[in-house]
Amino acid sequence: MSDNIFDTIVVGGGPAGLSAALYAARQRLRTLLITKDVGGQMTLAQKIENYPGAPFISGIELAQTMLEQAQEFGAEVLYDEVTRVEEADGGFQVHTRGGGTYRSQTLILAFGKTPREIGVPGEQRLTGRGVSYCAICDAPLYRGKRVLIVGWGEPAFEAADLLCRYQNKVYIVHRGRGQAEELRERCDVEVIPQSEVAEIKGGIKVESVVLKNLATGETRELEVDAVFVELGYVAKTEWVKDFVKLNEQGEIIVDNLCRTSRPGVYAAGDVTNIPYKQAVIAAAQGTIAALEAYNYIQQKKGKPTIKSDWRELQK
Repeated sequence: MSDNIFDTIVVGGGPAGLSAALYAARQRLRTLLITKDVGGQMTLAQKIENYPGAPFISGIELAQTMLEQAQEFGAEVLYDEVTRVEEADGGFQVHTRGGGTYRSQTLILAFGKTPREIGVPGEQRLTGRGVSYCAICDAPLYRGKRVLIVGWGEPAFEAADLLCRYQNKVYIVHRGRGQAEELRERCDVEVIPQSEVAEIKGGIKVESVVLKNLATGETRELEVDAVFVELGYVAKTEWVKDFVKLNEQGEIIVDNLCRTSRPGVYAAGDVTNIPYKQAVIAAAQGTIAALEAYNYIQQKKGKPTIKSDWRELQK
């Protein structure tokens, strides 16, 4: 078999994608998981208490365990970003930002929701070089530094509390008027209200930000070593809007078997129109999608389908 031809390709490495990769691989489908990271939003949880069978585990630990389990059954992993999908030769062709092209008989879209960007000059260029969307992932890299959080509310406060543990000088910039007295009582936090980031500057890493005061229109430059963006998440499904049907919220429409509007293409997790966004539900959807993908391939071959994954499979 060609190195770039698979039975199924899973797009996304959160709980939905990891579960889909595990169950597809257990059915002896040649499975490729393409993802920018492992765990998705789950890695933001310092402690998960409601995942059945795994109480009091961090999101990162749970994601790593799921990845290892999928790889144990033969799932292959590619760290890249899918930019385009299309039908090709009775199956599907996937193109990645890294320049790769991969083919499969079935496709499982499980890329979840992605962090909302600020949308200013310098942001994309310096992502991974001081611009971060995951405080719990990157906080240890900036111990004793000057860091800025863009956002407000619980996610921003949690990020600030975490960054304070690393003896950082923390700034919080947001468009509203609120303050954060409770944070200032226990760490070095400065709130910059009624302001927004207009630009992120730096050479090979973040060096400063340009802040704009929304009341006066004045700008000033603030030296920082990192920018942590806490503006929530959005379903970035524009690149599949002509490939599968979406709802008004931009979520992929699926039925109770995780089938999309295009035969052979399935979707699972937070990227779908299922209303409950929980890791355990995403994992269940990923499982359904994988088993349906297996049955789709079996039907094309004129072979029996399955309704469970209970039997023991030998690697």
